[in-house]
Amino acid sequence: MKISADRLTALATSILSHASGTPDAAAKVATRLVSANLTGHDSHGVGMIPAYVEGILAGQLIPDGKAKIVQDKGPFVLVDGAHGFGHIVAEQAMEIAIERARASHFAVLSLRNSFHLGRLGDWGAMAAEAGFICILYANVQSSRPIVAPFGGSDARFVTNPYCTAIPATDKHPMFLLDMATSTIAMGKARVAHLSGKQVPEGSVIDAKGNPTTDPSVMFDDAGGSLTTFGQHKGFGLALLGDILGGSFSGGGAYLPEREVEANITNNMMAILIDPDVFGTAEAFGIDVDKYTDWVKASLPAPGFDAVQLPGDPERRSAQERKANGIFVDAGTLAQLMEAAQSAGVPQEEIDAFTSEA
Repeated sequence: MKISADRLTALATSILSHASGTPDAAAKVATRLVSANLTGHDSHGVGMIPAYVEGILAGQLIPDGKAKIVQDKGPFVLVDGAHGFGHIVAEQAMEIAIERARASHFAVLSLRNSFHLGRLGDWGAMAAEAGFICILYANVQSSRPIVAPFGGSDARFVTNPYCTAIPATDKHPMFLLDMATSTIAMGKARVAHLSGKQVPEGSVIDAKGNPTTDPSVMFDDAGGSLTTFGQHKGFGLALLGDILGGSFSGGGAYLPEREVEANITNNMMAILIDPDVFGTAEAFGIDVDKYTDWVKASLPAPGFDAVQLPGDPERRSAQERKANGIFVDAGTLAQLMEAAQSAGVPQEEIDAFTSEA
């Protein structure tokens, strides 16, 4: 079914508010989650709410957790997220990094112990909107690994995302590359599983390391794994997520002794660079515009409408979904209703939503 962004935000806010007891934080998180749905990233949208509720009830997500500076060395800042809502503590940490980058033309933020950060692209976009080039590496610590190393047959880490954002120019919108280092995000496997669909070939292996298009192997006890994108290339980037995001921050790379049920901890490195540090921002923007025009002038290949740069598909999806609503599959909707009950949302409110649906 399709649900308007406003209705979905209201539902998400209600569930998270009842679960957390922090209505202001719940509203901010809900808005970020629905924004992910709008941009076409359902893997990081409201489908994450059941995991958040589970994390709160298990004491792994601390709803009033705030970002705290652990070490302050001018443009280099180490921040602890206190296991708070990732959408809250990451914004607080990025505000610190942006302030330092304004003062020094450069900043390195190391953020540890944040609950699920949501879309890494949100934090790259935040820096780019403030005028900075931003490069991000992140890792994930959860209750189990879900991605196999290239050449391996079982999971050893999680989807460790990578992002680079470049500010908009006078002619073109922001460049925003945001991607999991696995062939598909775990959330996409979840959506496929709940929708009764198959996953793309080469994106998943079963417990014996054999390729499969059946997403259920990721959700049974046998132990399937996602693959890294581009074989050894995505594998290399995934390792950097654990080393630069996890080990460097002190939050740690993925290790089995750090596995905790109902936990989704992210650690992140953010590098912010002022494009005008050498006084050449204008020339930089002009050259980026010329390059963008050149690349996008390639005639579309069969089956494509046009060449799209990173960020284009998300802007297109947001426009369409704002106008026509966000599709939520029956499985995800059922999980949201279960999460609402667990969170203590009044039954009449749940009934009202489902009857409207």
